[in-house]
Amino acid sequence: MNKQDAQRAVVTHGADILASEGMERSAGFIQHGTVSVAEHSIAVARACVRLSRALRIKIDERALVRGALLHDYFLYDWHDQSSSRPHHATRHGSYALENAERDFELGAVERDMIEHHMFPLAPPPRTREGWLLTAADKYVSLAETAKGLVRRLRRA
Repeated sequence: MNKQDAQRAVVTHGADILASEGMERSAGFIQHGTVSVAEHSIAVARACVRLSRALRIKIDERALVRGALLHDYFLYDWHDQSSSRPHHATRHGSYALENAERDFELGAVERDMIEHHMFPLAPPPRTREGWLLTAADKYVSLAETAKGLVRRLRRA
């Protein structure tokens, strides 16, 4: 599967999320290095689709994409030390779920994915889609962080 196929799946299943005011806001918050929360979420959704298709795992692809797009829908700058969110690493899944439930109609699979994607810092996911998201999020996060680190080292 190529990147275009994964991107088509993300757009097909998540067009309303991608066009939402909340996703627009998340484009203004940095996630890792110079990558915005919106860019990170889209990359994770694409990685989820590619991984599920490569492994031929039977999943609900619509729920997979939507949960992945919303997994970091916390809508604040987690780098801000004065934030009222001091436990971001362990609680942002709950904040993201609260916002996602307010802005979108979610099924049980999406709720599980969003709330539990930070395993082992959160309880484990209960769905195949949740495990795919957990793995894809760790992979993409590591790649984004490493890319930012390499960029900084080259400048130094």
